[in-house]
Amino acid sequence: MAYVLKNNEGVIIAASPHTQIAADWVAIENTDTEYLCFLDDELKKHHTFRESDIQLARVLEDLIGILIDRSVISYTDFPSPAQKRLNERQTLRHKNNLHLLGEDDVTPL
Repeated sequence: MAYVLKNNEGVIIAASPHTQIAADWVAIENTDTEYLCFLDDELKKHHTFRESDIQLARVLEDLIGILIDRSVISYTDFPSPAQKRLNERQTLRHKNNLHLLGEDDVTPL
């Protein structure tokens, strides 16, 4: 069961998958066509921004790697939760062969 907020015309303007945010939010079945269309539209609206975030995260990971390789910063400079995340991301990228910059794109200094 999901909850939605509708405007005066009865069009869904917000949704929550599990929580009734306020008294004017109404329950709706997760399989309701109007609800599913709203979710699909919202995902489409935010797709470009999400893709940009993903690409920026990859750039930052590569930048951190370059700074560590060049001894500008040390891996141990990062707090342990950040080190854990960096390790997880590096493992996932190597496991799935994901590289933002190709081997030929990097020029040694």
